[in-house]
Amino acid sequence: MESIREKTLKKPRLLCLHGFRTSAEILKKQINKWPQSVLEKLDLVFVDAPFPSQGKSDVEAFFDPPYYEWFQFNKEFTEYTNFDECLQYIEDCMIQHGPFDGLLGFSQGAILSAALPGLQEKGVALKKVAKVKLLIIIGGAMFKSPSVAEKAYSSLITCPSLHFIGETDFLRQYSIELSESCVEPVVVHHPKGHTIPRLDDKSAETVMNFIDKIEKDA
Repeated sequence: MESIREKTLKKPRLLCLHGFRTSAEILKKQINKWPQSVLEKLDLVFVDAPFPSQGKSDVEAFFDPPYYEWFQFNKEFTEYTNFDECLQYIEDCMIQHGPFDGLLGFSQGAILSAALPGLQEKGVALKKVAKVKLLIIIGGAMFKSPSVAEKAYSSLITCPSLHFIGETDFLRQYSIELSESCVEPVVVHHPKGHTIPRLDDKSAETVMNFIDKIEKDA
């Protein structure tokens, strides 16, 4: 009986991937704006991206360095540099700090997180770790390069997914397209831009219900 009880009490463990030219510490500060009632239901692990920032960070006025990036890309977001190295690094982190149930990502970290279940299914990434079972996507989008997209999104994303979409986010339309590529997306709309929003009572309840369902189905 004890093992069944322990399983019931187990919090979903998520690897958290920060935004472009930010850091694990910055993402942690941003997520900690959420209500304690939500945070205590999740086991969150924050890691820095593998590459030091190669240019100016958009958060310099708000957060201290150092800043990191997951991979580099061209202006059109169709060509990626150090992408394979990035995928290997994430798998290494999952082996070192896991096992994990899923991923939480913001911005560049959200784009990566949402692509990983499909890439894992195709045997392109995360070959040595358990299947990704859930996603929390904040300000996300899809990869544009056909070489990545045809593997990442060849079928709908089947794991449970929670999406935060900002009314004035420059990625809003792309975030909607991403949510529509998921089988059962739970979507939280917020009035802000490309940021991690605070949760009002309604959105906090949506997040709690999402987590409760994950725990019940585990």
